[in-house]
Amino acid sequence: MPLLSGAEPFSADGPGTTGRVGVLVSHGFTGTPASMRPWAEHLAEAGYTVRLPRLPGHGTRWQDLNDTKWTDWYGEISRAYAELSERCDAVFACGLSMGATLVTKLAEDHGSAIAGLVLVNPAYGTLRKDAAFARYLTWAVKSRPGIGSDIKKVGEREPGYDRTPLKAFVSLQALWKIVVADLGKVSAPIRFYHSSEDHVVDDLSGRLLRAGATATTVEEITLADSYHVATMDNDAETIFAGSVDFIRQHTAASIED
Repeated sequence: MPLLSGAEPFSADGPGTTGRVGVLVSHGFTGTPASMRPWAEHLAEAGYTVRLPRLPGHGTRWQDLNDTKWTDWYGEISRAYAELSERCDAVFACGLSMGATLVTKLAEDHGSAIAGLVLVNPAYGTLRKDAAFARYLTWAVKSRPGIGSDIKKVGEREPGYDRTPLKAFVSLQALWKIVVADLGKVSAPIRFYHSSEDHVVDDLSGRLLRAGATATTVEEITLADSYHVATMDNDAETIFAGSVDFIRQHTAASIED
């Protein structure tokens, strides 16, 4: 299948000692790398080695996503991390929504090998009552209305699917349970960007993160002028600049320029 516009993965190798710091960037559920490309490019311009993969089942047609599971998405994140860890002395991970869920699991699995997490509107669960019945409907219902492009900025659209594949969503729910159960394993410092108005991820996710990530620090920053896809919204520059500051703060002096 041909890729949607902007669905291509992004890769950049930084120069010198700054390039020895790697940053893994992950897009969210039903989205594409396009939602994270400006952020990834900003990190690359700061001199870091960056990998922004396209998650399996994404960027083509929504039916393809129903043929994948969370293990497939996480497998691609793990592959990108392995590539960065071979090239770099320190690896940070950034994610939006489900992308934040995936990089949180990466930090749970790799401990101190992950130098820090920057999470934007991370998803770890939902208060929506209809979500509890999703797993009983997959035999009859293939998709529901889409959740993409929740952006406040006038004229901005997120490339991605206009439908939510239900079987894939049930797999995402399974991932949530696993990640939430292991939040106490995260030792990497966390910067958590949270939109004050988000029509996709509700307040439960933030509460789960703050309650569960007890072995590290969680620095929360509210985004007052963005909706869910904040990386394409009015507060995007705040996220981009703040992530570079966070990486510099948590990178050893011997690695930095």
